[in-house]
Amino acid sequence: MAEFNNQVQSNNTTSFTSVKSLTESPQLTSLPPSYTFRTSSDDEVVSEPDQDDPIPIIDYSLLLHASPDQRAKTIHDIGMACEQWGFFMLINHSVSNTILENMVDHVFAFFNLREEEKQEYAGKDVMDPIRYGTSSNVSMDKVLFWRDFLKVVVHPEFHSPHKPLGFREASAEYCKRTWKVGKELLKGISESLGLEDNYMERRMNLDSGFQMLAANFYPPCPQPELAMGIPPHSDHGLLNIVMQNGVSGLQVLHNGKWINVSSAPNCLLVFVADHLEVVSNGKYKSVLHRAVVSNKATRMSLAIVIAPSLDTVVEPAKELLDNERNPAAYVGMKHRDYMQLQRSNKLDGKSVLDKVKI
Repeated sequence: MAEFNNQVQSNNTTSFTSVKSLTESPQLTSLPPSYTFRTSSDDEVVSEPDQDDPIPIIDYSLLLHASPDQRAKTIHDIGMACEQWGFFMLINHSVSNTILENMVDHVFAFFNLREEEKQEYAGKDVMDPIRYGTSSNVSMDKVLFWRDFLKVVVHPEFHSPHKPLGFREASAEYCKRTWKVGKELLKGISESLGLEDNYMERRMNLDSGFQMLAANFYPPCPQPELAMGIPPHSDHGLLNIVMQNGVSGLQVLHNGKWINVSSAPNCLLVFVADHLEVVSNGKYKSVLHRAVVSNKATRMSLAIVIAPSLDTVVEPAKELLDNERNPAAYVGMKHRDYMQLQRSNKLDGKSVLDKVKI
């Protein structure tokens, strides 16, 4: 089989062979060796959700329109979900199915552009406002991952690729709606920690907070049992709000087992991210998750990162600390520096978060 050149440098730009291009090549009959991913035996224990310990489901409408008692119970349930799972499903949110479907259509339209059109956005720096790429970090990955991605910074300054037609409008609407959802959830999370409801918004400087759209594209793989879409990792930021196109592949780690996650239509998935773990001083743990691939269908996921402003120093909330019983477990670090640290490390569990632990 012909060898595929995964990355070359030319005129200070990065060019690479996308996974989508590989799948469209008649030369591809088996998995290229550079994509062969080995897992430990522990990683291979995969389960369906347990009826006695189901994935938490949070009704967003009860945060906004419920009686005081119902809202208090919802806040308690959010806190338990963050503490026990680091993850929950969100129903009855304020993002309509029409907006969700329109966003999915435009993400697919982007990845279906000609390769040379997408390569215009093949950035190298984690701070590039629009970045198209493959794997995770091809300059460091010893094994490549079976995914292409598009990452776009949409707040505090909005960016968008100029193609496909309508992407800017669709993403602007979707990101505005999910930003509002994220801020309301953070109010409930603040209260669940015993903090003022505006604590996250005020201390994390969310008026100039960082919001990023991250679209992941996982084409059918000829040998899915040998490949990985994206390996176990946690996310930077406070929350990560995810939707999928209905094709399974997402797994979260819970009580030592990988759990398959299949979301219902019009359901959003909410992940506790690294900075929320830091602010809560470890009470709420960012969840390890991964994406496996299929030989039958293309999977797409769209993540919205809700994060502090880039110049905010993220540290444990002083209101939660006690020098004797609950001392600070993490050092403070600017969000910008945390992202650069993440970029300079390979994607490996919580290896970046571990660097700020005391």
